Amino acid sequence: MEGNPIKSFARGGKPQKDTTMLNENIRAKEVRLIGAEGEQLGVVPTKEALHKAISLGLDLVEVAATANPPVCKILDYGKFKYHEQKKAAQAKKNQVVINVKEITLRPVTEENDYQVKLKKMIKFLGEGDKLKVTMRFRGREVAHKEIGLKLMQRIEQDLLEYGKIETKPKMEGRLMSMSFGSLTSKKSKSAKDNEKKMAGQV
Repeated sequence: MEGNPIKSFARGGKPQKDTTMLNENIRAKEVRLIGAEGEQLGVVPTKEALHKAISLGLDLVEVAATANPPVCKILDYGKFKYHEQKKAAQAKKNQVVINVKEITLRPVTEENDYQVKLKKMIKFLGEGDKLKVTMRFRGREVAHKEIGLKLMQRIEQDLLEYGKIETKPKMEGRLMSMSFGSLTSKKSKSAKDNEKKMAGQV
């Protein structure tokens, strides 16, 4: 068994200091002890708690440093750390990342170009991402904001089935923008992977 500091290596090979207090590095004179099977052993001198841990071939780990006295548990710290890392990795895998996709157009956008960009907007919202629509005014176009606003209102109508508007069109300098949230709930990578596996079994 080893005392702190313990170093673990993150991606890129840089060591990260583990701040968990265990064994001889626990500074409190007494601790509230939890046994290896989760049993409550009450408040005992730290030396006694450490002796119990050593006799079992395990570690004394501080799990609640702010308690008075601190709460310590007898456990295999190596296994504990491994399971904590696995849980963190699984949580990251299940995390749903919502991206913000942006489409930029002009107030004088031709119909064909509009339809191409509309398909992209529908695709983004259909995949569960947020959407920002930005209209760029050039030169004297900025004097005719009503043309841009009319196009923005058309976009809002065309996207009614796919997204809900979160910010109405607003001008900032020569840019007019608005944003949409998706009506489709985005699935995590693991959920998509499970669906693919199930589809492959059919």
